[in-house]
Amino acid sequence: MSTLIFEQMPFPYISQIHAAIPVIASSTGAVLFLLSRILSEEESKPLYRTNIVLQILFLLVGGVGLAFAMTKHHFSHTHPIDLLIHKATLNYDNYLLQASASKNLEDAVREYWKRYRQHPPPGFDKWFEYATNRSSVIIDDFDQIHENILPFKAISPAEIRDMTHKLATNPFNDLGAISIRMGQVKVQEGIKPTHAWMVTGAAEMIENFAQHLPDMDLVFNLNDEPRVAVPWEKMLLLKQAAHARLPIPQEELLDRWSGDRQLGWAPVEPADQTNQTIFTDGAWRGVFDPYVSAVCPPSSRVRTRRVWNRHDICLSCAAPHTMGQFPLDFNLATEICHQPDLAFLHGLLISPASFKVSQELIPVFSQSALAGFSDILFPSPWNYMDKIEYKPSKEHPDPEYAQKDNSLYWVGSTSEGYSRFNEWKGMPRQRFSHLINNNTHSQVSVLLPAGKDQYQYKIMDGSALGKELNLRTDVHIADPITRCGDCDTQRDELGTRSWVDFQAHWSHRFLFDLDGAGFSGRFLPFLQSHSLPLRTGLFRQWFDSRVISWLHFVPVDIRLHGLWSTLAYFAGVTSPNAGTHNPKEPKMLTDAHVNEGWWIAEQGRKWTEIALRKEDMEIYFFRLLLEWGRITDDQRDVLGYKL
Repeated sequence: MSTLIFEQMPFPYISQIHAAIPVIASSTGAVLFLLSRILSEEESKPLYRTNIVLQILFLLVGGVGLAFAMTKHHFSHTHPIDLLIHKATLNYDNYLLQASASKNLEDAVREYWKRYRQHPPPGFDKWFEYATNRSSVIIDDFDQIHENILPFKAISPAEIRDMTHKLATNPFNDLGAISIRMGQVKVQEGIKPTHAWMVTGAAEMIENFAQHLPDMDLVFNLNDEPRVAVPWEKMLLLKQAAHARLPIPQEELLDRWSGDRQLGWAPVEPADQTNQTIFTDGAWRGVFDPYVSAVCPPSSRVRTRRVWNRHDICLSCAAPHTMGQFPLDFNLATEICHQPDLAFLHGLLISPASFKVSQELIPVFSQSALAGFSDILFPSPWNYMDKIEYKPSKEHPDPEYAQKDNSLYWVGSTSEGYSRFNEWKGMPRQRFSHLINNNTHSQVSVLLPAGKDQYQYKIMDGSALGKELNLRTDVHIADPITRCGDCDTQRDELGTRSWVDFQAHWSHRFLFDLDGAGFSGRFLPFLQSHSLPLRTGLFRQWFDSRVISWLHFVPVDIRLHGLWSTLAYFAGVTSPNAGTHNPKEPKMLTDAHVNEGWWIAEQGRKWTEIALRKEDMEIYFFRLLLEWGRITDDQRDVLGYKL
């Protein structure tokens, strides 16, 4: 039937239908994916459902409308990025409405109960005072903390404390501990010097509010890679057991920590007391099938389907989170369970340099993790301690957006995973460098103007993007290439350049941000600047729910197939015939969307100044540790804050 329709249709329309299919598939796939989230237990909150319904309506009107325009008129009258920017403003308004609803302590207590169906922990009033005294714009939305803590309700406090001791006292585990006693913070001795700053930085954060915390010990992940991959079936049972524990009436609450808490924590000094470990070492081999896909439901694509074709882009894998080539939202794009091709698209999943992982639920605090992993996320000491910072100077100023060099910039190391037999060909940093510098003359699809306010996907030789379209880039792998047994092969194919001062970033209009073996520490400094951050990757951090794609930064799919179209939109495209004497030929095929790029860059910069400050890291960590204090208290079932 479909063949007959194509044969009867005028020839010029056939190619347009082919061009529209990815848009229709993306919109339809995204609608089905979002509907599944409405039905899921984790996304059952009314405000969250409202936001997802708005996204579905946007997709139906915007995505299918865009596809209709492509089939009826041979092109789209509306650029998808215009629609996505508009959607981002709606998402931001909806987010603020529910994240900052409480205006006083009483409101915050009631909102806490409405969201989480439990009473706030003891010390909640101290936290609220701490947050409001530091002008926090986020008071109510700490769903990430709730998600991280919830399954631990199924494990007894004594067992959690015993786990903590065993984890902290074996150097093989690559963990470091902090002890809190009587409001004083102490860092474990014997942590390997190259990684001790992580625990020291966490201690510096805690010291600001330690006087309000109960006695406890904490263990922190010293590796970049996440550590806790509990299979979906096992996690389901833990969450069901957690939900079965009903809260007690408010009048029966005990609003104080157990008086003998310190007796429940065995000493974690020195750091070599035991050789017991719960971790399996999965370094230097594929971890997607044995560990990562296991965190997804049995019906998910990563557990029911496999993608073996590594030469072509799996558009159906990207469809649920994209409109054409463009991600709807960074958090949707980092959902793993609908993307089986990710097994070959990230260094952590292909061949991690380090991967000590547990498939049992254990109390490990990490700076970042993959979606579905059970590491407890906390604000990164890397950013808190300014290991890389936004610090423009006379030598490296940060001019206004319009005054910057109209180019895409990235220089970085090959830190994602360990490559021995050309595994690097699937790693985003190497793929990114290869794509931009067109080392072997590949073809790419670019959404380009096809007339006034009209757009059409066009297949082009990769070498033409810089020459014909004048899309300027400065992208290089930094010397030396590391974590490899095939270093010479990578160097011959990709080339390298020397490291430059980090502050040199600010002269460029577009700054690219990529994951390494863990999260990228550059993202927050990029947000602070007047440049426009473009971000791709898989790792989640504590702040991802409060940073809005297409409003504070520009998301790029990890397959990178939409990168050139994104750059063409923001940087502008030079006419191939520019410079000729034809007066009817415009100099630019399309002008740069300078206002849109400037607006996103400034929105991100201003939001960072009020919602991603060091004070906000402390506020998040304070609330997290109050929740953790209750989870590890023997009387946790009756503990809670009473007005």
